[in-house]
Amino acid sequence: MKRRNFLISTLIGTGSLSGIQNLYAKTEASAALSGKKPLVRIGICTDLHQDLIKDGEKRLQSFINEMNQHKPDFIIQMGDFCIPKEKNKNLMGIWNQFTGPKYHVIGNHDTDGGFTHDQVVDFWSAKGKYYSFDTNGYHFVVLNGNERPEGDTSKGYPRSMNPAQIKWMKQDLEATSLPAIVFCHQGIDNDQDGLKEGALIRLIFERINKKAGFNKIQFVFSGHHHEDYHNVYNGINYVQINSISYQFTHPVTGYDFAHTKEPLWAFLTIYTNGTAEIKGRKSEYMGQEATQNDPDYNGYPNVPYISDRAIKI
Repeated sequence: MKRRNFLISTLIGTGSLSGIQNLYAKTEASAALSGKKPLVRIGICTDLHQDLIKDGEKRLQSFINEMNQHKPDFIIQMGDFCIPKEKNKNLMGIWNQFTGPKYHVIGNHDTDGGFTHDQVVDFWSAKGKYYSFDTNGYHFVVLNGNERPEGDTSKGYPRSMNPAQIKWMKQDLEATSLPAIVFCHQGIDNDQDGLKEGALIRLIFERINKKAGFNKIQFVFSGHHHEDYHNVYNGINYVQINSISYQFTHPVTGYDFAHTKEPLWAFLTIYTNGTAEIKGRKSEYMGQEATQNDPDYNGYPNVPYISDRAIKI
């Protein structure tokens, strides 16, 4: 699928087709005038939760079909994908239909049932529990925010990076001369169930950028929170990608789920003129409204979409 048709397909539902075509024509004209060309194109999805929902294979198939038409440089899923058990081999078959490079981030639910990180890596054929790679003049770092500190006996899911991984990450980022993008399941900028070492990791990023003399680390992408936001801290963009499947809601007691009618995902394009665009899918809740949040809940709002964003880097 050409860029024109892809943009039309991602915007259907927000207006008439003729209006979408006119919008795209204006976007194309603006891009042509600016002389920008794409450097890197990435398809991103997260939080499928195959083992908690009924239509995971259908949602993933929609994502893969679109990506095979649009042919990004690679695709990545950012965790809470599926546990490594026999019945999920068909889901992996759908994932592997993508004809280009594909990458994985481990999420906290991917080890449900007592599975290990190594078992998840083997089942997914992932590159590792954490790793890095280069594509089209960019350096990409995949982190594992699901480590449990030594001696930690607390209940609940671990959400840490142990010292060995932090040391590896710092050395890896310092060693590259390329601009970098980081992926982690948990938000590094979100202290509501985000990475416990978030403040430390952000400080490391900022020091690396200062030492490099430019904004080497440009983006940090996360999933996990099933929300839609973009924060900028000291020149680094922290972008939360909403779940492909559902949103958490926060009523007065407990929590609830609000599934989206269509699957959500994002398409990131970085251009030669120092700009980036995120095109997100839009949907609505499936036969239900999101439960009204507790008035005292101070988190990000529940929304059935991933926002389009234009970002200067």
